[in-house]
Amino acid sequence: MYETFDKPTNLKKYIFLILLLMPFIDKLSLTPLPGAVIQIVNVADKNITQSDINGNYVLTNVVPDRYEIKISYIGYKNVIVPNVVVSSGKETILDIKMEEDLVTTDEIDVTVNAKDKTINDLATNSARTFSMEEVNRYAGCRSDPARLVSNFAGVNAPDDSRNDIVIRGNSPVGVLWRIDGMNVTNPNHFASIGTTGGAVSALNTNMLKSSDFFTSAFPSEYGNAISGVFDLGFRNGNTQKRETTLQLGVVTGIEAVTEGPINRDNGSSYLIGYRYSLAGIAQAIGINIGTPSTPSYQDLSFKVNSGNTKYGTFSLFGILAASNISITGGNSNTLYGNGNDVDFDSKIGIAGLNHLLLINSKSFISSSVGINYSKTNQLNYDSYPKGTSYIKEENNTSKTGYNFITSYNFKINPRLFIKTGVQAELMKLYLYDRTKMDQQDTWKQIWDYDSYTTLAQAFAHVKYSFSEKFTLNTGIHAQKFFLNNSFSVEPRFGLKYNMNNISSFSLGYGLHSQIQPINVYFLQTQNADGSYNYDNKNLDFTKSHHFVLGYDLQPFTDWRIKAEVYYQYIYNVPVNTFSSSYSMLNTGATFKTDLEDSLANSGTGKNYGAELTIEKFFSNGYYGLFTVSVYDSKYTASDGAERNTAFNGNYVYNILAGKEWKAGSEKRNKITIDFTITGAGGKPYTPIDLLASQITGQEQLENNAAYTMNYTKYFRVDFKVGYTLNSSTKKMSHSFYLDLQNITNNENVFSQTYDNRSRSINTTYQLGIFPNFVYKFQF
Repeated sequence: MYETFDKPTNLKKYIFLILLLMPFIDKLSLTPLPGAVIQIVNVADKNITQSDINGNYVLTNVVPDRYEIKISYIGYKNVIVPNVVVSSGKETILDIKMEEDLVTTDEIDVTVNAKDKTINDLATNSARTFSMEEVNRYAGCRSDPARLVSNFAGVNAPDDSRNDIVIRGNSPVGVLWRIDGMNVTNPNHFASIGTTGGAVSALNTNMLKSSDFFTSAFPSEYGNAISGVFDLGFRNGNTQKRETTLQLGVVTGIEAVTEGPINRDNGSSYLIGYRYSLAGIAQAIGINIGTPSTPSYQDLSFKVNSGNTKYGTFSLFGILAASNISITGGNSNTLYGNGNDVDFDSKIGIAGLNHLLLINSKSFISSSVGINYSKTNQLNYDSYPKGTSYIKEENNTSKTGYNFITSYNFKINPRLFIKTGVQAELMKLYLYDRTKMDQQDTWKQIWDYDSYTTLAQAFAHVKYSFSEKFTLNTGIHAQKFFLNNSFSVEPRFGLKYNMNNISSFSLGYGLHSQIQPINVYFLQTQNADGSYNYDNKNLDFTKSHHFVLGYDLQPFTDWRIKAEVYYQYIYNVPVNTFSSSYSMLNTGATFKTDLEDSLANSGTGKNYGAELTIEKFFSNGYYGLFTVSVYDSKYTASDGAERNTAFNGNYVYNILAGKEWKAGSEKRNKITIDFTITGAGGKPYTPIDLLASQITGQEQLENNAAYTMNYTKYFRVDFKVGYTLNSSTKKMSHSFYLDLQNITNNENVFSQTYDNRSRSINTTYQLGIFPNFVYKFQF
């Protein structure tokens, strides 16, 4: 082992840092690879070391800056890791996986953490890796992975108040969340049953590692989703020293994260973080957060890693979160500004125990057991024109999922890899909801269910490399819903052809299925004798064929151009058994819960479009990203008419750029500026029948004109400025950011609702200028 570095002349004032890269393993078999050569290549004197018997390695004498790391190992493609950020307050830890070379006559360099590569090596199309640096760097992201991916091609986030995402015209309900290999409940504050988004993310980005995001034809291991997949993971804590991060932010609140080793000899570690909202303080100083009411939320996240043991590696992770708000009428510029007050609280609990056992140098078994818990309590109020209010809905729901997942992974040779697995979720459901139209009315029971059901899934996947040019990913996924014995078999296929070292074509297909939002199955219809029927209980999976063709070009090392065209045909969509414009494909377009009974799987839908990404990766102190999507999203309900879906905005574009300057006499500090410009077509909506609403005292829609109108076009500009101070004498750093969102104060329409107090239609607008200040202290 040897280390060299150009040291600064004033050693007494300077502190050297450590760059940890651990562990160093085969990408498919996860076997440690000892003896690899690791070096920093963008400094005058190369800093070089080698990995130990467990694949671990350390680079010392590193000063705060951005670095390019190169790893070499005989028989494997060289790995180049660009833009490795080192600061004074925290050691940098990289988890590197290498790909075995099919031919060993030529030296091949592979750049990892590039946006055209995914952590999941079985993906072919419509997939992208994102880092937590991007989540925390891009303007307007609010430290939220869901808001980050809204900048990617094919993705639209039509609501500033929530982080629901629309992928290629699909409902947000079609998204699957996964953490550390386990499917999880909606990981957001203020989330309700049957949804996948919320007002504030419960994911602490100071604790997450780089993760994958899929928008179409995803690999066969993913099921119960027809729109997209978030495959996230908690990072491990530092295995060498204890570190702490303290943070203060308008959105994320006050936060503390601590991590460190449990046993340095076997690499065990802990990582834990807690956050508490500061929304009340933000309102007190005059910041408009979208509602005059004060939301409260807090969350605790953790991960404990056992390190290497004779029984394999174990890790325990979890999220505990709680949120509540009491929303009063407000005015037409605020959410729920129609007099319909709401008391809402939610809780989520996620915990999983993972086990990784290396069988030999070619195979391993990965297993998980876990629990997913979500609970919401909600009271909805209505008002008479004279201002008298009454409770019109009581809603109490909870879902507890008991999860088991296991997979067997076998790297037969450098060309052939096989992965098979099964998973099951036993769901305990409690659903209670009742409503009334008027204060004098009797209650109508909507839900009253307390029982269990199970969703079981299995998959098999094969990856075969015919050559360095041709790679095939194919597999099959199957799932069964035991509530009504619905069953689905879903083939998956992906083929990639590398034309040369800078360009490639890809082709993908997948049949994907998803059960309905769980509450839909248990809507009750009362019979004449007072008994109830569950008319929706036998609903089948909604199913979707995905077809996608892509072209990828990297004309320069730090530039990328990607284009994709796609077609999606959706069938088995629940619609009314009688003639109407209702379709489950529009679920998630509003805050309201779908309360449609008498549904059948006879509806259809289709999404098709084209996407373009032009990206300048971060290098030479700046980055840029331009994405544009042009698409059409249609559905056909039981009346036979084809209409726009509620998510058919037709186009969306994003322009992002940022610049970083070194600052200070020793150039250890940095100044950053970033901006984001987003434009999108107006969201379709169904007009309100004002006369009918005035007669009934309740909002009535012109359902024969469903989604025939569009709100005005969406436009927003965000600007962010930051300064990071890296201490030269102590291992600590301070970072300050000011993220000004919607700096043009554009009035983007969120919705229109009927206000029974004024007997008129109110227009609700999304956030105006929103300043998000963040301070981070690491030591």
